[in-house]
Amino acid sequence: MAGKRATDNKVSPPKKASVVFARLQAKRAFEQISAEIKRIIFSGVLKPGDILPSELHLAGQFGVSRQTVREALRRLEASGFIATQKGASGGPVVVDTILNSMNDLFLDAFLVKKVTTEELTRARLDIERIVLRNVFEVKDRTKIAQIRQILEQTEKKLKQGSDEFEGNISFHKLLAEATGNHVYIILMESLMTVVAHFHSVLKIDIRTMKRACKAHLSILDAIEKDDEPRAQAEMEKDILDIYRAYKRTEETH
Repeated sequence: MAGKRATDNKVSPPKKASVVFARLQAKRAFEQISAEIKRIIFSGVLKPGDILPSELHLAGQFGVSRQTVREALRRLEASGFIATQKGASGGPVVVDTILNSMNDLFLDAFLVKKVTTEELTRARLDIERIVLRNVFEVKDRTKIAQIRQILEQTEKKLKQGSDEFEGNISFHKLLAEATGNHVYIILMESLMTVVAHFHSVLKIDIRTMKRACKAHLSILDAIEKDDEPRAQAEMEKDILDIYRAYKRTEETH
């Protein structure tokens, strides 16, 4: 009986899948050129605003025809790595539309999910706390001096009655840059895109912008004096003040 049961439970061998795979082909020349230019952009050798050499020069460097280079550049432009700049000093220019596209996708995801101001504020508190901690660890004095310059310009324009919303947003982006960590930079860029959307929709007033600028100057002062606890406390106060401004404005909409 035991032998019979073993025969009955015998597992059938698996069937071979009838899949036809295409023969692999070596990359075409224009694909190799496109990949190499992307590699140089990702490595930071080429930055947004840099103009690539002419088609003729690139053709000579790669040892291919101008038509091959032209096709590679078309691919790069279509995928958002470069744009064609007109004029005598024009040509293919490296652009940052990849990051812009990511920001747009991030904003779309937020809008589809109907993210609340509470959720946005919680995310900001968590992410900006970590960013600020890294700013103290890295201590990029050049970037900190740049932040000081931007904030002083923002403060001056606010006193003149100008709504310096972009200056206040730039403060948070520059802090992320001061960490030297590209992940934080990308996260902050995307997060600030959502913050900008909330500001635009809810129409935050100039008094709130002035308070934000004052808070940013206090945070920067704490950074310059190497006082992380004070900087963290000021950052939390700033983010929560913006949150309260959101809530007040939401109630009137």
